[in-house]
Amino acid sequence: MASRTVPGRTVRLTGWGRILPSSAELAEPPTAASASELLRAATGTGHRNVIARGLGRSYNNAAQVGGGVVISTARLSRIIGLDASTGLATCEAGVSLEQLMVAGLPAGWFVPVSPGTRQVTIGGAIAADVHGKNHHVAGSFATHVRSLDIVLPGGELRTVTPQDDPSLFWATAGGMGLTGLIVRATVQLKRVGTSRVRVDTVRTADIDETMAVLAEHDRSYGYTVAWSDSMARGARLGRSVITSGDFADPADLPAAEKTDPFAFRPGARLGVPGGFPPGLINRYTVALANEAYYRKAPRARHGELQTIGAFFHPLDAVMNWNRVYGPGGFRQYQYVVPFGAEAAVRRSFELVSAARAPSFVTVLKRFGQGDPGLLSFPVPGWTLALDFPARTPGLDRLLGSLDELVLEAGGRVYLAKDSRVPPGTLAQMYPRLAEFAKLRAELDPAGILASDLSRRLGL
Repeated sequence: MASRTVPGRTVRLTGWGRILPSSAELAEPPTAASASELLRAATGTGHRNVIARGLGRSYNNAAQVGGGVVISTARLSRIIGLDASTGLATCEAGVSLEQLMVAGLPAGWFVPVSPGTRQVTIGGAIAADVHGKNHHVAGSFATHVRSLDIVLPGGELRTVTPQDDPSLFWATAGGMGLTGLIVRATVQLKRVGTSRVRVDTVRTADIDETMAVLAEHDRSYGYTVAWSDSMARGARLGRSVITSGDFADPADLPAAEKTDPFAFRPGARLGVPGGFPPGLINRYTVALANEAYYRKAPRARHGELQTIGAFFHPLDAVMNWNRVYGPGGFRQYQYVVPFGAEAAVRRSFELVSAARAPSFVTVLKRFGQGDPGLLSFPVPGWTLALDFPARTPGLDRLLGSLDELVLEAGGRVYLAKDSRVPPGTLAQMYPRLAEFAKLRAELDPAGILASDLSRRLGL
Protein backbone atom coordinates (compact mmCIF):
# COMPACT_ATOMS: atom_id res chain seq x y z
CA MET A 1 0.00 0.00 0.00
CA ALA A 2 1.43 3.40 -0.91
CA SER A 3 1.81 6.29 1.48
CA ARG A 4 -1.02 8.77 1.63
CA THR A 5 0.15 12.26 0.71
CA VAL A 6 -1.51 15.54 -0.03
CA PRO A 7 -0.61 16.10 -3.70
CA GLY A 8 -0.65 19.63 -5.03
CA ARG A 9 -1.40 21.30 -1.70
CA THR A 10 0.14 21.79 1.66
CA VAL A 11 -0.92 21.56 5.31
CA ARG A 12 -0.27 24.28 7.86
CA LEU A 13 1.24 23.04 11.12
CA THR A 14 2.25 24.34 14.53
CA GLY A 15 3.33 22.73 17.76
CA TRP A 16 1.15 22.59 20.86
CA GLY A 17 1.99 26.20 21.66
CA ARG A 18 0.24 27.28 18.43
CA ILE A 19 3.08 29.59 17.41
CA LEU A 20 5.55 29.64 14.50
CA PRO A 21 3.31 28.04 11.83
CA SER A 22 4.74 26.67 8.60
CA SER A 23 3.41 24.71 5.63
CA ALA A 24 4.58 21.37 4.27
CA GLU A 25 3.45 18.32 2.38
CA LEU A 26 2.05 15.62 4.64
CA ALA A 27 2.71 11.89 4.26
CA GLU A 28 1.21 9.09 6.36
CA PRO A 29 3.04 5.83 5.59
CA PRO A 30 1.17 2.72 6.78
CA THR A 31 4.27 0.51 7.08
CA ALA A 32 7.95 0.78 7.87
CA ALA A 33 8.69 -0.21 4.27
CA SER A 34 6.66 2.69 2.88
CA ALA A 35 8.35 5.05 5.33
CA SER A 36 11.70 3.84 4.01
CA GLU A 37 10.55 4.54 0.47
CA LEU A 38 9.56 8.09 1.41
CA LEU A 39 12.99 8.84 2.80
CA ARG A 40 14.67 7.21 -0.16
CA ALA A 41 12.59 9.33 -2.54
CA ALA A 42 13.37 12.54 -0.62
CA THR A 43 17.07 11.81 -0.87
CA GLY A 44 16.90 11.28 -4.60
CA THR A 45 14.54 14.03 -5.76
CA GLY A 46 15.67 17.55 -5.07
CA HIS A 47 16.83 16.93 -1.50
CA ARG A 48 13.57 17.97 0.14
CA ASN A 49 13.80 18.22 3.90
CA VAL A 50 11.89 15.62 5.89
CA ILE A 51 10.90 15.37 9.56
CA ALA A 52 8.69 12.98 11.55
CA ARG A 53 5.58 14.02 13.47
CA GLY A 54 3.58 12.17 16.09
CA LEU A 55 0.67 13.79 17.93
CA GLY A 56 2.12 17.30 17.72
CA ARG A 57 2.64 17.77 21.46
CA SER A 58 6.09 19.37 21.33
CA TYR A 59 5.48 22.97 22.26
CA ASN A 60 7.63 24.42 19.49
CA ASN A 61 8.28 23.70 15.80
CA ALA A 62 10.31 20.51 16.22
CA ALA A 63 7.81 18.42 14.20
CA GLN A 64 7.30 20.65 11.17
CA VAL A 65 9.47 21.74 8.24
CA GLY A 66 8.38 24.59 6.01
CA GLY A 67 8.44 23.63 2.33
CA GLY A 68 9.43 20.05 3.07
CA VAL A 69 7.72 16.76 3.83
CA VAL A 70 6.31 15.93 7.26
CA ILE A 71 6.00 12.17 7.82
CA SER A 72 3.17 11.49 10.24
CA THR A 73 3.22 8.26 12.26
CA ALA A 74 -0.59 8.30 12.58
CA ARG A 75 -0.95 5.03 10.65
CA LEU A 76 2.01 3.35 12.38
CA SER A 77 -0.10 2.81 15.48
CA ARG A 78 -0.20 -0.92 16.21
CA ILE A 79 0.89 -2.61 19.42
CA ILE A 80 2.69 -5.61 17.99
CA GLY A 81 3.13 -7.52 21.21
CA LEU A 82 2.86 -7.13 24.97
CA ASP A 83 4.21 -9.92 27.19
CA ALA A 84 1.97 -10.03 30.27
CA SER A 85 4.61 -11.89 32.27
CA THR A 86 7.58 -9.59 31.58
CA GLY A 87 6.00 -6.27 30.65
CA LEU A 88 7.95 -5.98 27.42
CA ALA A 89 5.88 -4.07 24.84
CA THR A 90 6.77 -3.88 21.16
CA CYS A 91 4.86 -1.26 19.24
CA GLU A 92 4.96 0.99 16.23
CA ALA A 93 6.15 4.55 16.68
CA GLY A 94 2.69 6.11 16.40
CA VAL A 95 1.30 4.23 19.40
CA SER A 96 0.42 6.74 22.13
CA LEU A 97 1.24 6.41 25.79
CA GLU A 98 -2.51 6.27 26.39
CA GLN A 99 -2.81 3.24 24.09
CA LEU A 100 0.00 1.55 25.98
CA MET A 101 -1.70 2.26 29.30
CA VAL A 102 -5.00 0.85 28.08
CA ALA A 103 -3.24 -2.28 26.83
CA GLY A 104 -0.91 -2.79 29.78
CA LEU A 105 -2.92 -1.92 32.87
CA PRO A 106 -5.26 -4.95 32.84
CA ALA A 107 -2.14 -7.11 33.28
CA GLY A 108 -0.62 -4.75 35.87
CA TRP A 109 1.77 -2.78 33.65
CA PHE A 110 2.14 1.00 33.35
CA VAL A 111 4.41 3.14 31.20
CA PRO A 112 7.82 3.52 32.89
CA VAL A 113 7.89 7.30 32.45
CA SER A 114 4.97 9.63 31.74
CA PRO A 115 5.21 13.35 30.95
CA GLY A 116 2.37 15.74 31.72
CA THR A 117 0.23 14.35 28.89
CA ARG A 118 -0.44 10.79 27.76
CA GLN A 119 -1.12 12.06 24.22
CA VAL A 120 2.49 11.47 23.21
CA THR A 121 3.65 8.80 20.78
CA ILE A 122 6.35 6.26 21.51
CA GLY A 123 8.44 7.75 18.70
CA GLY A 124 8.04 11.22 20.13
CA ALA A 125 8.80 10.05 23.67
CA ILE A 126 12.12 8.65 22.45
CA ALA A 127 12.99 11.57 20.16
CA ALA A 128 12.43 14.06 22.99
CA ASP A 129 13.62 11.60 25.69
CA VAL A 130 10.67 12.69 27.81
CA HIS A 131 10.76 12.77 31.59
CA GLY A 132 8.14 12.67 34.33
CA LYS A 133 7.57 13.06 38.04
CA ASN A 134 9.71 9.99 38.74
CA HIS A 135 12.96 11.04 37.08
CA HIS A 136 14.80 10.90 40.40
CA VAL A 137 14.21 7.14 40.53
CA ALA A 138 13.45 6.05 36.95
CA GLY A 139 15.38 8.42 34.67
CA SER A 140 13.91 9.47 31.35
CA PHE A 141 12.05 7.44 28.76
CA ALA A 142 14.95 6.19 26.64
CA THR A 143 16.42 4.40 29.67
CA HIS A 144 13.56 1.90 29.38
CA VAL A 145 13.79 1.34 25.61
CA ARG A 146 15.34 -2.03 24.85
CA SER A 147 15.53 -1.59 21.06
CA LEU A 148 14.24 0.63 18.30
CA ASP A 149 13.85 0.32 14.54
CA ILE A 150 14.86 3.45 12.67
CA VAL A 151 14.75 4.41 9.01
CA LEU A 152 17.98 6.24 8.23
CA PRO A 153 18.37 8.97 5.60
CA GLY A 154 18.54 7.12 2.29
CA GLY A 155 15.91 4.58 3.37
CA GLU A 156 17.89 1.91 5.28
CA LEU A 157 15.87 0.26 8.08
CA ARG A 158 18.11 -0.58 11.03
CA THR A 159 17.44 -2.15 14.45
CA VAL A 160 19.37 -0.32 17.15
CA THR A 161 19.99 -1.25 20.79
CA PRO A 162 21.99 0.50 23.53
CA GLN A 163 24.39 -2.45 23.54
CA ASP A 164 24.94 -3.07 19.81
CA ASP A 165 25.00 0.52 18.54
CA PRO A 166 25.22 2.88 21.51
CA SER A 167 26.34 5.86 19.43
CA LEU A 168 23.26 5.86 17.20
CA PHE A 169 20.91 4.86 20.01
CA TRP A 170 21.97 7.71 22.30
CA ALA A 171 22.05 10.23 19.46
CA THR A 172 18.47 9.25 18.60
CA ALA A 173 17.31 9.45 22.24
CA GLY A 174 16.70 13.18 22.67
CA GLY A 175 17.83 13.84 19.08
CA MET A 176 14.47 15.40 18.07
CA GLY A 177 14.02 13.17 15.02
CA LEU A 178 17.23 14.32 13.35
CA THR A 179 18.97 10.93 13.10
CA GLY A 180 16.16 9.08 11.32
CA LEU A 181 12.52 8.08 11.44
CA ILE A 182 11.70 5.83 14.40
CA VAL A 183 9.14 3.28 13.22
CA ARG A 184 9.10 0.68 16.03
CA ALA A 185 10.37 0.21 19.58
CA THR A 186 10.42 -2.31 22.42
CA VAL A 187 9.86 -0.76 25.83
CA GLN A 188 10.07 -2.23 29.34
CA LEU A 189 6.91 -1.31 31.24
CA LYS A 190 6.61 -0.82 35.00
CA ARG A 191 4.77 -3.27 37.29
CA VAL A 192 2.00 -1.66 39.36
CA GLY A 193 -0.46 -3.12 41.86
CA THR A 194 -3.48 -0.97 40.90
CA SER A 195 -4.38 1.95 38.65
CA ARG A 196 -4.77 4.30 41.60
CA VAL A 197 -2.10 6.56 43.09
CA ARG A 198 -1.78 7.10 46.84
CA VAL A 199 -1.02 10.84 47.08
CA ASP A 200 0.21 13.14 49.84
CA THR A 201 -0.20 16.89 49.42
CA VAL A 202 1.74 19.66 51.19
CA ARG A 203 1.26 23.41 50.83
CA THR A 204 4.48 25.36 51.30
CA ALA A 205 4.93 28.99 52.29
CA ASP A 206 7.90 30.06 50.15
CA ILE A 207 10.63 28.88 47.77
CA ASP A 208 12.96 27.73 50.56
CA GLU A 209 10.32 25.47 52.08
CA THR A 210 9.31 24.29 48.61
CA MET A 211 12.83 23.14 47.73
CA ALA A 212 13.35 21.57 51.16
CA VAL A 213 10.13 19.53 50.91
CA LEU A 214 10.88 18.44 47.35
CA ALA A 215 14.33 17.23 48.41
CA GLU A 216 12.83 15.35 51.36
CA HIS A 217 10.05 13.78 49.28
CA ASP A 218 12.47 12.55 46.62
CA ARG A 219 13.85 10.20 49.26
CA SER A 220 10.41 8.86 50.18
CA TYR A 221 8.21 8.82 47.07
CA GLY A 222 8.45 7.50 43.54
CA TYR A 223 6.65 10.51 42.07
CA THR A 224 6.80 14.11 43.22
CA VAL A 225 6.22 17.57 41.75
CA ALA A 226 5.42 21.12 42.84
CA TRP A 227 2.92 23.49 41.28
CA SER A 228 4.29 26.94 42.13
CA ASP A 229 2.71 30.38 42.27
CA SER A 230 4.83 32.33 39.77
CA MET A 231 3.12 35.62 40.63
CA ALA A 232 3.81 35.53 44.39
CA ARG A 233 6.31 38.08 45.70
CA GLY A 234 8.18 39.01 48.85
CA ALA A 235 7.89 36.55 51.70
CA ARG A 236 5.53 34.38 49.60
CA LEU A 237 7.93 34.02 46.66
CA GLY A 238 7.82 30.49 45.28
CA ARG A 239 4.99 29.27 47.48
CA SER A 240 3.76 25.96 46.12
CA VAL A 241 1.49 22.96 46.31
CA ILE A 242 3.52 19.75 46.33
CA THR A 243 1.95 16.43 45.41
CA SER A 244 3.88 13.21 45.95
CA GLY A 245 2.81 9.62 45.65
CA ASP A 246 3.19 6.00 44.62
CA PHE A 247 0.88 3.49 43.04
CA ALA A 248 -1.55 2.08 45.58
CA ASP A 249 -1.64 -1.58 46.57
CA PRO A 250 -4.88 -3.56 46.25
CA ALA A 251 -5.33 -3.41 50.04
CA ASP A 252 -5.42 0.40 49.87
CA LEU A 253 -8.53 0.44 47.69
CA PRO A 254 -12.06 0.83 49.08
CA ALA A 255 -14.20 -2.29 48.81
CA ALA A 256 -16.14 -0.96 45.80
CA GLU A 257 -12.96 -0.64 43.74
CA LYS A 258 -11.25 -3.91 44.66
CA THR A 259 -13.26 -5.82 42.08
CA ASP A 260 -11.57 -3.84 39.28
CA PRO A 261 -8.22 -2.62 40.67
CA PHE A 262 -6.83 -1.67 37.24
CA ALA A 263 -9.79 0.39 36.04
CA PHE A 264 -8.67 3.15 33.69
CA ARG A 265 -11.08 5.40 31.84
CA PRO A 266 -9.19 7.87 29.67
CA GLY A 267 -10.82 10.62 27.68
CA ALA A 268 -11.30 14.37 27.94
CA ARG A 269 -14.45 15.53 29.72
CA LEU A 270 -14.40 19.13 28.54
CA GLY A 271 -13.37 20.99 25.41
CA VAL A 272 -12.23 24.50 24.62
CA PRO A 273 -13.94 26.19 21.66
CA GLY A 274 -11.79 27.20 18.69
CA GLY A 275 -12.60 30.92 18.81
CA PHE A 276 -11.32 31.61 22.31
CA PRO A 277 -10.90 35.39 22.83
CA PRO A 278 -7.37 36.82 23.04
CA GLY A 279 -6.04 38.28 26.24
CA LEU A 280 -8.01 36.14 28.69
CA ILE A 281 -4.79 34.73 30.17
CA ASN A 282 -3.10 37.82 31.61
CA ARG A 283 -1.36 38.95 34.78
CA TYR A 284 -4.65 39.72 36.52
CA THR A 285 -6.54 36.53 35.72
CA VAL A 286 -3.51 34.34 36.43
CA ALA A 287 -2.85 36.09 39.75
CA LEU A 288 -6.46 35.41 40.77
CA ALA A 289 -6.31 31.80 39.56
CA ASN A 290 -3.01 31.19 41.37
CA GLU A 291 -4.40 32.62 44.59
CA ALA A 292 -7.53 30.48 44.35
CA TYR A 293 -5.58 27.30 43.54
CA TYR A 294 -3.13 27.83 46.38
CA ARG A 295 -5.85 28.60 48.94
CA LYS A 296 -7.94 25.64 47.86
CA ALA A 297 -5.09 23.19 48.47
CA PRO A 298 -4.90 21.60 51.93
CA ARG A 299 -1.99 22.50 54.19
CA ALA A 300 -1.32 18.77 54.48
CA ARG A 301 -3.28 15.74 53.30
CA HIS A 302 -2.14 12.13 53.35
CA GLY A 303 -3.17 8.98 51.56
CA GLU A 304 -5.65 10.42 49.07
CA LEU A 305 -6.41 7.98 46.25
CA GLN A 306 -6.25 9.63 42.83
CA THR A 307 -6.78 8.32 39.33
CA ILE A 308 -3.94 8.18 36.84
CA GLY A 309 -5.50 11.06 34.93
CA ALA A 310 -5.88 13.30 37.98
CA PHE A 311 -2.34 12.73 39.22
CA PHE A 312 -0.31 12.44 36.02
CA HIS A 313 -2.32 14.23 33.33
CA PRO A 314 -4.81 16.76 34.76
CA LEU A 315 -4.73 18.93 31.63
CA ASP A 316 -5.72 15.97 29.45
CA ALA A 317 -9.19 16.27 31.00
CA VAL A 318 -9.66 19.39 28.86
CA MET A 319 -9.51 18.74 25.12
CA ASN A 320 -7.49 21.38 23.23
CA TRP A 321 -6.66 23.24 26.43
CA ASN A 322 -3.95 25.11 24.52
CA ARG A 323 -6.71 27.22 22.95
CA VAL A 324 -7.29 29.11 26.21
CA TYR A 325 -4.28 31.27 25.33
CA GLY A 326 -6.16 32.63 22.34
CA PRO A 327 -4.95 33.03 18.76
CA GLY A 328 -1.51 34.29 19.84
CA GLY A 329 -0.62 30.94 21.41
CA PHE A 330 1.88 30.46 24.20
CA ARG A 331 5.53 29.72 24.85
CA GLN A 332 6.71 27.17 27.36
CA TYR A 333 10.15 27.64 28.85
CA GLN A 334 11.83 24.83 30.80
CA TYR A 335 15.30 24.78 32.24
CA VAL A 336 17.42 22.58 34.47
CA VAL A 337 20.22 23.87 36.69
CA PRO A 338 22.49 21.60 38.74
CA PHE A 339 22.13 20.96 42.45
CA GLY A 340 24.03 23.67 44.27
CA ALA A 341 22.46 26.35 42.06
CA GLU A 342 19.47 26.90 44.33
CA ALA A 343 20.15 30.65 44.24
CA ALA A 344 19.49 30.58 40.49
CA VAL A 345 16.10 28.93 41.07
CA ARG A 346 15.19 31.60 43.59
CA ARG A 347 16.39 34.34 41.23
CA SER A 348 14.30 32.95 38.36
CA PHE A 349 11.17 33.20 40.53
CA GLU A 350 12.14 36.78 41.38
CA LEU A 351 12.56 37.67 37.70
CA VAL A 352 9.20 36.18 36.68
CA SER A 353 7.24 37.72 39.55
CA ALA A 354 8.90 41.12 39.07
CA ALA A 355 8.00 41.06 35.37
CA ARG A 356 4.39 40.17 36.30
CA ALA A 357 4.57 37.59 33.53
CA PRO A 358 1.51 35.31 33.85
CA SER A 359 2.32 31.60 34.13
CA PHE A 360 -0.37 29.43 35.66
CA VAL A 361 1.24 26.09 34.75
CA THR A 362 4.46 26.57 36.72
CA VAL A 363 6.10 23.28 37.68
CA LEU A 364 9.22 22.72 39.80
CA LYS A 365 10.79 19.32 40.42
CA ARG A 366 14.13 17.56 40.78
CA PHE A 367 15.99 15.41 38.28
CA GLY A 368 18.13 12.41 39.10
CA GLN A 369 21.00 11.02 37.09
CA GLY A 370 20.84 11.77 33.36
CA ASP A 371 21.29 9.18 30.60
CA PRO A 372 23.98 9.11 27.88
CA GLY A 373 21.82 10.88 25.26
CA LEU A 374 23.91 13.44 23.40
CA LEU A 375 21.09 15.99 23.45
CA SER A 376 19.02 14.54 26.28
CA PHE A 377 17.77 17.30 28.56
CA PRO A 378 17.79 15.98 32.15
CA VAL A 379 20.85 16.27 34.37
CA PRO A 380 20.87 16.05 38.17
CA GLY A 381 19.34 19.25 39.46
CA TRP A 382 16.30 21.49 39.61
CA THR A 383 13.96 21.87 36.64
CA LEU A 384 11.39 24.62 36.27
CA ALA A 385 8.74 24.81 33.53
CA LEU A 386 6.74 27.96 32.81
CA ASP A 387 3.89 28.74 30.36
CA PHE A 388 3.44 32.31 29.10
CA PRO A 389 1.03 33.78 26.56
CA ALA A 390 3.26 34.47 23.55
CA ARG A 391 2.11 38.11 23.41
CA THR A 392 3.06 38.87 27.03
CA PRO A 393 4.66 42.35 27.12
CA GLY A 394 8.39 42.13 27.78
CA LEU A 395 8.48 38.34 27.39
CA ASP A 396 11.53 38.27 25.11
CA ARG A 397 13.50 40.34 27.59
CA LEU A 398 12.44 38.11 30.49
CA LEU A 399 13.34 34.89 28.71
CA GLY A 400 16.68 36.36 27.65
CA SER A 401 17.41 37.12 31.30
CA LEU A 402 16.49 33.56 32.22
CA ASP A 403 18.84 32.27 29.50
CA GLU A 404 21.71 34.22 31.05
CA LEU A 405 20.84 32.96 34.52
CA VAL A 406 20.67 29.35 33.37
CA LEU A 407 23.97 29.62 31.48
CA GLU A 408 25.77 31.14 34.47
CA ALA A 409 24.48 28.29 36.64
CA GLY A 410 25.68 25.62 34.18
CA GLY A 411 22.18 24.62 33.09
CA ARG A 412 20.26 24.16 29.85
CA VAL A 413 16.82 24.53 28.25
CA TYR A 414 14.67 21.71 26.86
CA LEU A 415 14.77 21.31 23.07
CA ALA A 416 11.22 19.94 22.93
CA LYS A 417 9.96 23.27 24.28
CA ASP A 418 12.46 25.87 23.10
CA SER A 419 11.18 28.35 20.53
CA ARG A 420 13.69 31.20 20.67
CA VAL A 421 17.10 30.43 22.25
CA PRO A 422 19.96 31.66 19.99
CA PRO A 423 22.17 28.95 18.40
CA GLY A 424 25.27 30.15 20.23
CA THR A 425 23.52 30.00 23.58
CA LEU A 426 22.32 26.47 22.90
CA ALA A 427 25.86 25.35 22.04
CA GLN A 428 27.03 26.52 25.45
CA MET A 429 24.22 24.62 27.16
CA TYR A 430 24.80 21.28 25.40
CA PRO A 431 28.51 20.37 25.56
CA ARG A 432 28.06 17.29 23.33
CA LEU A 433 26.46 19.23 20.50
CA ALA A 434 29.56 18.95 18.30
CA GLU A 435 29.58 15.18 18.82
CA PHE A 436 25.94 15.06 17.73
CA ALA A 437 26.65 17.21 14.67
CA LYS A 438 29.53 14.94 13.61
CA LEU A 439 27.37 11.82 13.79
CA ARG A 440 24.57 13.62 11.94
CA ALA A 441 26.91 14.58 9.14
CA GLU A 442 28.02 10.96 8.76
CA LEU A 443 24.44 9.64 8.74
CA ASP A 444 22.92 12.37 6.60
CA PRO A 445 25.57 14.15 4.50
CA ALA A 446 22.91 15.72 2.26
CA GLY A 447 21.07 17.17 5.28
CA ILE A 448 17.73 15.60 4.38
CA LEU A 449 16.41 15.36 7.93
CA ALA A 450 15.56 18.82 9.23
CA SER A 451 12.86 20.68 11.09
CA ASP A 452 12.05 24.33 11.54
CA LEU A 453 13.66 23.98 14.99
CA SER A 454 16.87 22.46 13.64
CA ARG A 455 17.09 25.07 10.87
CA ARG A 456 16.95 27.89 13.41
CA LEU A 457 19.52 26.30 15.69
CA GLY A 458 21.79 24.88 12.99
CA LEU A 459 21.52 21.38 14.45
